[in-house]
Amino acid sequence: MKNFWPYIIVLLILAGCQRKEHPAVSFYYWKTNFDLSSLEQQTLLENQVNKIYLRYFDLDIHPTTRAVYPVSPIHFKMKPAVAIVPVVFIQNKVMLDKEFDSKVLAQQTMDLIALINKKNGLDCSEIQIDCDWTLTSKDHYLQFIEDLKRVSKKKISVTIRLHQVKYFKKTKIPNADRAVLMYYNMGTIAVESFNSIYNQETASKYIKSLKKYPMALDFALPIYSWGIHINDGRVIGLRNKLNVSDLHYDIKYKQISTFSFEVLKSHYRNSIFYNKGDVIKIEAISAADLKEMAEDLSENAADVPKEIIFYDLDEINIRNYDKNIFKKITAYF
Repeated sequence: MKNFWPYIIVLLILAGCQRKEHPAVSFYYWKTNFDLSSLEQQTLLENQVNKIYLRYFDLDIHPTTRAVYPVSPIHFKMKPAVAIVPVVFIQNKVMLDKEFDSKVLAQQTMDLIALINKKNGLDCSEIQIDCDWTLTSKDHYLQFIEDLKRVSKKKISVTIRLHQVKYFKKTKIPNADRAVLMYYNMGTIAVESFNSIYNQETASKYIKSLKKYPMALDFALPIYSWGIHINDGRVIGLRNKLNVSDLHYDIKYKQISTFSFEVLKSHYRNSIFYNKGDVIKIEAISAADLKEMAEDLSENAADVPKEIIFYDLDEINIRNYDKNIFKKITAYF
C-alpha cells in the first residue's frame, strides 16, 4: 500500500492546482439607444462577455389616464453581438395600483418585449424584472412573476435588494429561476451623508444573511458616479455621469473638500443651470471600493455566483478604471 502514496500525493496536488472557475463578467446597459462606442465594444471583447442585460423599458402609471404604460422603450442603432437579457424596470406604485391585473400586465409586458425583438431581429431566452417591491406590494408582485413565467415560457430572473435578502421570510421569495443582488444604492441622497451608492457599514448589517437566502444569487456591482446638486443647503437634483476629474480642472468650480465643489460662476452645464454658490457633492465608486465589495460578498455568499454584472456599460464609467478591473474583481470569487 505504501507504494501508492506517491501517486495519491501527486493526484491531490494536481486536484489542488486545478483552475478555479470564476464568475463571468457581464454588464447592464441602461441607455434608451443601443449604440456601443468602440471602447464599450472593446471592453466586451477583452472581458469575454457573452451576455448583456439591456433595459428594454420602464413600467409606470400615467398621471392622467392612470393606466400602466411603457416609458422610453429601447431603440437599436446596432445589433448586439452577444446574448441579451431584456430588463424591465417596474415602479413599485404599479404593483400598488388598485386596478392592478397581474395576468393582463404580464401579457402586455411579454407582448412588448416580443415586438421589440421581432422588429430588431433579436431573440432571448431570459427576461429580468427589476422592481423594489415592498410588504404592501409583495402579493401583486409575486403573482406577476408567476404569470410572466407562464406567458413568456422563458427563464425569469429578478433583482433583489439587501433588505429583501435579510427579511425574506416577510418579503417572500419570487418564483424565479435566479436572482441578482443589487449591491448598491445603500443610503439616502442627502446634503450631509456618507456615499449613498455604497457604504460598507450599511452593507455589513445585511450581508451575513446571504448564506441563509434560499435562492441562488448573482451580484450586481456599481461602476457609476453622480453629482448631488445642492442649492441653499438642499438637494435639488442628481447629475449623472459626473466625477471629481470632471470638475477638478474646471475654473467655474472650486474644490472645497475631497468630493465637493462650489460653483464660482453661474452657468449652464449639459442643459442644467448651476447658480453661483451651489455645491456639487460627487459620489463615486473606486477600484478599492469594488475590491472591498468583492471580498465581503465572497466571504459571505452561500455559493460562487455565475456572474458579476457591472452597472453600467458606458465609456464614461469605463474610463474611470484600469481596463483589467472587471476580471480582477471576479477573481475574488
